[in-house]
Amino acid sequence: MADNAILTRLDGLKLKYEEIAQQMTDPEVIGDVKRFISLNKEYKELQPIVETSERYRKAVGDLAGAKDILATEKDEEMREMARTEIAGLEPLITTLEEQIKLLLIPKDPQDAKNAILEIRGGTGGDEAAIFAGDLLRMYTKYIETRGWRYEINSMSEGAAGGFKEVVLKVTGDGVYGVLKYESGVHRVQRVPQTETQGRVHTSAASVAVLPEAEEFDIDLNMNDIRKDTFCSSGPGGQSVNTTYSAIRLTHMPTGIVVQCQDQKSQLKNFDKALEELRTRIFNLEYQKYIDEIASKRKTMVSTGDRSAKIRTYNYPQGRITDHRINYTIYNLGAFMDGDIQDCIDHLIVAENAERLKESELG
Repeated sequence: MADNAILTRLDGLKLKYEEIAQQMTDPEVIGDVKRFISLNKEYKELQPIVETSERYRKAVGDLAGAKDILATEKDEEMREMARTEIAGLEPLITTLEEQIKLLLIPKDPQDAKNAILEIRGGTGGDEAAIFAGDLLRMYTKYIETRGWRYEINSMSEGAAGGFKEVVLKVTGDGVYGVLKYESGVHRVQRVPQTETQGRVHTSAASVAVLPEAEEFDIDLNMNDIRKDTFCSSGPGGQSVNTTYSAIRLTHMPTGIVVQCQDQKSQLKNFDKALEELRTRIFNLEYQKYIDEIASKRKTMVSTGDRSAKIRTYNYPQGRITDHRINYTIYNLGAFMDGDIQDCIDHLIVAENAERLKESELG
């Protein structure tokens, strides 16, 4: 991209950014919640582009000034300072150009959203449920290190520990854009607690990450929803098992069923179940978008096809391998304690490289 081409494009985006900022102070816009939320989202998306463009603009100006000094100045000390400045500015401008190219590629519009994280024990019986529990612990520890929050919507415990299924809502800044890379089948190779002869078994658990649908994303007709109440099961004392506080919602047109039982209040369980139902209906349509991306980019195949094996956790060797990018590390203990950021960073870098390639081809 030539300097002028970048600057012309960035000028238009800066003007749009300033116009949105002005609109957001208009009392009429503030009173229109849906419009204000939409503008605020667009404003936040433009902010990193505008900030990077200001740094780029300054660097281009400084480079022109330094080259001018080198061309016209006779004082050798000044000329040497100019050479040093040029040597630092030229790679900086190249880096900023690459950053801007990436920022200008349309992002997944759902990246900034909260997420619904679903972990299910797969093949392997009791051991798969125990591994699902290990994954839950890994994710909750990671979520805490990011300063995000989570709450469990529903869970079904395994007979020997762990979980047959657990669904949690994760809230924070850009949660879905990070956790989406975790969707797929996670395979574990280890000697199960139930194994008496020390043989290594292979089990699996599946992870699904969905962007949480906001109230304005989908218009739900309450007449299409059947509500059932039942007694909660699991820890929480006698009241949990004797009050009809748990909620099951069935969306008749799609057949989607969700339930929530972690709150003592039926009303709170209903609200959380409705949030999850809205998200799952929204994701029926969103899945078409994911499938289209999956056909182009290997790093996102996992979200398009939830049967895809994305990662292996090998306990005897202390090894984790992410099969999408051939990423292997030998710090399984730390990884299972939530230290998964490095792996996610590698996936993001690979994804960004493919996005750039895709945009240049298109």
